[in-house]
Amino acid sequence: MNNHTPLGITRGPGETSHEYTFITADRDETARAGEFVTYAITIAGEAREVLGRITGRRPVRLFPNGFLADPNVPPEAVATLIGYNGQNHDLFEITVNILGYYDPALGDFINPRLPPRPGTPIQKAASDLLAHVLSKRAMGQTGAAHVGSLLSRPADEVPIAIDLRAVTSTHLAVIASTGAGKSYLAGVLIEELMHPRNRAAVLIIDPHGEYDTLTQLQGHREFAAPDGYRPRVEVIRPEDVKVRTSSLTLADLRYLLPELSERMHYVLGKAFGIAKRKFGEKWTLAQFRLAIGEAEREISGKKSPEEESEALAKDDYGTAGAVIWRVNSRLEGSRIFDDLESLPLARLFHPGQCTVLQLNEVDQREQQVVVATLLRRLLQARMATEKRQTKQGDDDYLPYPAFVLIEEAHNFAPASADLVSSQILKTILSEGRKFGVAVGLISQRPGKLDADVLSQCMTQFILRIVNPIDQNRVAESVESVGRDLLRELPALSKGQAIIAGAAVNTPVLCRVRQRLTTHGAEDVDAPARWGEWFEGGQDQRQARDQALPAEHPRGRNTLFKT
Repeated sequence: MNNHTPLGITRGPGETSHEYTFITADRDETARAGEFVTYAITIAGEAREVLGRITGRRPVRLFPNGFLADPNVPPEAVATLIGYNGQNHDLFEITVNILGYYDPALGDFINPRLPPRPGTPIQKAASDLLAHVLSKRAMGQTGAAHVGSLLSRPADEVPIAIDLRAVTSTHLAVIASTGAGKSYLAGVLIEELMHPRNRAAVLIIDPHGEYDTLTQLQGHREFAAPDGYRPRVEVIRPEDVKVRTSSLTLADLRYLLPELSERMHYVLGKAFGIAKRKFGEKWTLAQFRLAIGEAEREISGKKSPEEESEALAKDDYGTAGAVIWRVNSRLEGSRIFDDLESLPLARLFHPGQCTVLQLNEVDQREQQVVVATLLRRLLQARMATEKRQTKQGDDDYLPYPAFVLIEEAHNFAPASADLVSSQILKTILSEGRKFGVAVGLISQRPGKLDADVLSQCMTQFILRIVNPIDQNRVAESVESVGRDLLRELPALSKGQAIIAGAAVNTPVLCRVRQRLTTHGAEDVDAPARWGEWFEGGQDQRQARDQALPAEHPRGRNTLFKT
């Protein structure tokens, strides 16, 4: 549509002070939900274009029912028969939410607090205007992440670039139902973070092993820079995940050892203090077992060290023996926990590097403790580095910000329980921005995600959500998305998202761009795989291999010669 041709004419104010309505025939069907329109206004002698987003559409004039009686005769033809021009008959009342005019100095919209007068022409917003004012960062600028284009316009006509500075200081949430494209979108975000203009330090918590295809970033020409930069992607397999036992907190140990009695909890807590006091910050499992025995002796006051050792050897020590048995079964039998080894922070985090931590073969409780331990170490290292309490070469020296993307976040911060991973996540969400630690949470079940955790993610990508419980949780926790956009959630197609919050100037409906790397979370095509089995002759080979030895014509087995 020509920008000089009005889309419609203002009818009057809407139900609220920041709404207005206009009437349009909308022959081009452009006045759809989420589309942007403008009207002209003069403020302090300067002409301004006030931007608004369409939030509702109601017919005010349609063909009479009698014109629709015969499905084989178009209503326009009936209108022509009676001498009426039916081409321009339909009229619609469109409701618009006023955003305001964009002030470059503020980098935000200013609401004029006055709706347009009745009769004011309303125009469809120009694409170049939207490209300038919707995104906080210009395409190609450092800190910009090109995630897609405006859904109401043709693909790539109005690019959407989010502000990574806002994302990495106020946190991010990607929320969607299964199959809506959340992991695909996460891949797009990682590509933008690793682009030469951003070169981020990223860790992905990957509980399902879906992100190893990001290794394609390393050889992709789109990510090469003239100065020689190429992103590095390191995939840490489940068998290589290590957590030093002494890095566990008392809360971690109690979480790993459920169903302890009150006395066992008391012994465990006392032993933890003894181990740190006697053996320092890097105690071993064997030393912790000794501390458990000493704790029991201090509590009971009945056994000497010699008697204690003898009782432990006979496995009849009561509470201490029970605690030691539980500690051994959980820690000694785990391939994750180790007396000496731990994943170095410098290996996990480095500018220009994306580390994929695969936890797909790790017990869920251990997953939660692994994540809690890593996040705790990361925050402590960043705090110590910023406060100059550590120096280069130290284990806890990390002189750059870091971003952690957590898949299946509802397993690490559930609404129904306060886990060890929940506690450190809440700490990072509230305090991490001061030290350059940011998180991105990805969840397919926002109804199961802790509401406080979700509400502290100031940028949201919301894809299709059908479950009413999940929709309500989003409405309760995400303040920046209007009710009009939330109503669109069930109708979104795969790869379409609402982007709202600190990283954009106003909520937008976005068409997610195509990934440059292969998506690694595709479902198995079972019918195709079944067909391949027969096409490759596997069924015949299997039948031949499983067949009984052939019978001799006389009835004897030919394997036995006579």
